[in-house]
Amino acid sequence: MLMSPALNVFLCGVGGQGVMTAAELIAQAAVAHGFDCKKSEIAGISQRGGVVTSHVRFGPKVLSAVITPGSADLLLAFELAEALRAANYLKRGGIALVNVLRLPPPVVSMGLYRYPEQPLVELRAAGICVHEIDAGGIARELHDLRLVNTVMLGAAAGFLPFPAEELESLVVGRFAVRKPALVAANRRAFAAGRMAAGRMRAEG
Repeated sequence: MLMSPALNVFLCGVGGQGVMTAAELIAQAAVAHGFDCKKSEIAGISQRGGVVTSHVRFGPKVLSAVITPGSADLLLAFELAEALRAANYLKRGGIALVNVLRLPPPVVSMGLYRYPEQPLVELRAAGICVHEIDAGGIARELHDLRLVNTVMLGAAAGFLPFPAEELESLVVGRFAVRKPALVAANRRAFAAGRMAAGRMRAEG
């Protein structure tokens, strides 16, 4: 990806999915690699499954943390409908990594928002390059649904301008001291996410 003037990563999902943690880890990896980085986030009643978004911008010099619509290089969506809602942030030629999980937020049950029937179809109809990741299915195969966050980070690693190993090191480093038993599981989840994204790229 181009690094001029900055690379913009827009993350979205619902509360409890680890969206803000993922954004923080990407930002830390960018800083560790020598980039200037800014991060911003919005969590609307996230503790009740509300919408969560994070903006991460990094490059040689970054002045603002806010990604303007139409300028995101990468959309990392942890939930299907939220991917569609955030699609306007992608620039032409941007890439969407989308977890195929359907997790309707409270605004749907309240009747304030209609959950789209075919979010992926609508995204592709808009000309967006979509890579679908069954992060939940991969996490189930690894016997721990909490690994969805790490699977998505593994999928994103191949689209970021620094070695995947740097991001992986930060992911597993969160558990190395207090929860060492989770290190191996997170390594497997990260690798599985990378493999899933790699297959999607190879299939075009």
